[in-house]
Amino acid sequence: MGAASLLHLLSLPRIRWSSSTEDDDKIELTRAEVESLRTEIADAEERESQLKARLENIDEVLRYARLSGYLYIRSRWTQLPGEPPILDDADVDDWLPRFVVLQGQCVYYYLKSTESTLLCDIVEVGQLPNFVPEDEKTRYAFYIMTSQGLKFECSSMSEIQVDSWVRAIRGDCGLSDGGESRSKTSRQEVGSWF
Repeated sequence: MGAASLLHLLSLPRIRWSSSTEDDDKIELTRAEVESLRTEIADAEERESQLKARLENIDEVLRYARLSGYLYIRSRWTQLPGEPPILDDADVDDWLPRFVVLQGQCVYYYLKSTESTLLCDIVEVGQLPNFVPEDEKTRYAFYIMTSQGLKFECSSMSEIQVDSWVRAIRGDCGLSDGGESRSKTSRQEVGSWF
């Protein structure tokens, strides 16, 4: 394979290499290609500044967090009046590790490093039976029920961690040990974040 063929294989799309022998290290770009690259650089710089702002916000959230750590989470919807019965999917292993933070009036769980969702209107928190997934390590579990009928099931390999989360969320939401709200005014309002 000749040098010209290798150069052609290694060239970037839309960028033509100069064919002169004295300026082999130079690239010729059209005005449109230069503008396109400038736009891409500006977009990348803007994304970088947005990510830095999000990281600063996350740092602030963690600094004042009451409780934080990794939990395995899955979500389930409860059957609403008039809806068909929900399929039993208890055997489906869809537990995903999430970083969870209890801060102020909110419970955050992060889907990715810079994204998060808040749980809304917590009405019930309670224990779930322990279980042993495929990794054969016992997991201790609890659930958080929202007024919209969304149930977040959370688990950890640490019973102490699960007990800490249940106590903290019940205390912050004004829930009794039975898991139900003592009064509607004590419910935490939680909305979307990011």
